[in-house]
Amino acid sequence: MAEVPIIPICKRLFFAAALIIIPGAALADGGGLSAYLRARVADADGRTALAAADYARALDAAPADSSVAVRAYREALAAGDDGLADRAAAILTRSGKAPPDVVLGAIARAAATSDPAAIDAAIAKIGTSPIAVIGASLRAWAAFGRGADPFAVLRSRPGDVVAARFDAENRGLLLLATGKTAEGVKVLTALLGTDQSSLDIRVAAAQILAAQGKAAAAAPLLVGDDPAIVALRRDAGKGVMPSFAFGASRLFSRIASDLAAGKVGPLSIALTRAALRADPGNDRARLLLANALAADGATAQAVAALDAVPPGSPYAAQARAGRVQVLAQSGDDQGALVAARAQASAPGATPTDIERLGDRLVLAGKNEDAAVLYKSLLKDRENDWVAWFQYGGALEQAGRWKEAEPALAQAVALAPDEPLALNYLGYARIDHGGAVAPSLALLERAHALMPDDPSILDSLGWGYFRAGQTARALPLIERAAAAAPDNAEIADHLGDLYWSQGRRYEARYAWSAAKLYADTEDAKRIAAKIANGLPAKR
Repeated sequence: MAEVPIIPICKRLFFAAALIIIPGAALADGGGLSAYLRARVADADGRTALAAADYARALDAAPADSSVAVRAYREALAAGDDGLADRAAAILTRSGKAPPDVVLGAIARAAATSDPAAIDAAIAKIGTSPIAVIGASLRAWAAFGRGADPFAVLRSRPGDVVAARFDAENRGLLLLATGKTAEGVKVLTALLGTDQSSLDIRVAAAQILAAQGKAAAAAPLLVGDDPAIVALRRDAGKGVMPSFAFGASRLFSRIASDLAAGKVGPLSIALTRAALRADPGNDRARLLLANALAADGATAQAVAALDAVPPGSPYAAQARAGRVQVLAQSGDDQGALVAARAQASAPGATPTDIERLGDRLVLAGKNEDAAVLYKSLLKDRENDWVAWFQYGGALEQAGRWKEAEPALAQAVALAPDEPLALNYLGYARIDHGGAVAPSLALLERAHALMPDDPSILDSLGWGYFRAGQTARALPLIERAAAAAPDNAEIADHLGDLYWSQGRRYEARYAWSAAKLYADTEDAKRIAAKIANGLPAKR
């Protein structure tokens, strides 16, 4: 799931303060208050399904309480409980306190029934809601669904630039849907770029064409190395017949995709749930839903969303990667390793699955095992500097420098202007007692290519220090430490330089900072330096 990194949110920190605002007497009877409090605790812990169940019980006890209903609504969306979401939305609508995204559920519900009257009525409720920018596109798909002219709706050019973009994209898709294949492909080819939203439209277009038996016509749109695009080039599958449900679902996930580039929130969950309710086959929406749920701390629900992506989906590879990522970023490193191992050993495992397992093994400190996997990939990637870099790095971390050096050198030979490869080889050679001058030349080249990178600044500074050029070394490592204050290795190096200049207080301060972020073994070594300083040179 090549998306914006997922950052779990701890809601427990706010729980005690939030309990001050508790719905009143309406919950006092029949266990409603107990259910409400249990739901709040479960919500704070990310136990979404349990929270939704208890909010449902609280809503039973207080069916007219909008403060309970709004929490039940949000938790129902996170849990995928359409019945509870609809019930809570109805209460909020009657009370005049419905959040603007309630209209998403109404449109999705109508789309799922293919009822033209219900669809038109739901779209009419958009008003100034967050999805007003796609109003014309939704009406065009509704017209297509009932056999009317969808383009008449799109002929008037909106003043809103964002709305105009949505309308242009959907005009291209509707040209394909109405059989105007050549024109549709031409319009979309000219309109779309390589950004994620354009990739989503390319996939939607290919699905329409495949369903019409015209998969070959999608070739001009299926360009690039995005995993979903690559999967569709390899196998177009059966595609998806265009309908209002198809169009509405893709519009909802299109907005959610834009939101995923920033801070996701309740609207992202509402959009992706509506997308899936309208069209349960929209696997792009599943990836986006997982991203939003994981950001909300609902790890189990996020994993469940990813697991629902079928193996034959063009998004299957991203779902597998996303499963490992969600577990890892929730703090479950062991679960992430287990998932990666299962994927790499499954029938039909891809080189990417094997590489992912290698990466997790490196993070787990199992570098010998990782090196074996990376080596197995070289037979098909012998001209790929990344493959050699990963293999050499794992060997070096495993303490097998004699084998690591030629692998890292091969990475540099294949990518002589790649700062990462230059930095690693130069630093490792110095660290392992190699010739300083040629190693410094590698580091100076890396620094020229990426002059502000903290790791490269540190490596070059450390190289100068090892070469006896402390005056050149210190400003570089001080810059690196300022740019990356939580990097233990950089702070450790800075302490060594300060000590070598007789600046004992500053050295111990830098080492103390390093100790805060170091792993257990390094922390012990740094603690000894704080206590005793560096040994005197003989």
